[in-house]
Amino acid sequence: MPRYQKVLWEHEFPDEPVILYSEVADFGIETRKVEVFRDGRSQFADSFRSTGDTLLSEGPLPSVEEIEDQPEFSLSEIEQEEFEKVWQVATGESGDVG
Repeated sequence: MPRYQKVLWEHEFPDEPVILYSEVADFGIETRKVEVFRDGRSQFADSFRSTGDTLLSEGPLPSVEEIEDQPEFSLSEIEQEEFEKVWQVATGESGDVG
């Protein structure tokens, strides 16, 4: 059963996302991802398509503990419903950002 996570990334890189949403399957394999940028735009990727520079991770994602050990990242597990809303906006399947 997949899990869903939201990672806030604190940095000063103007061309990098500040929020990373991931759907993670067994063994830490990322199956869908949405990256949100400082200016509000988003990009996405799944196993069939991607936008911008966004790609799925090639291997398993780091564990929750490994991510949380890096001070620039703040991870929280989220419900599938929250991920689906973000996914719909990023893919254009929904109207407004909520």
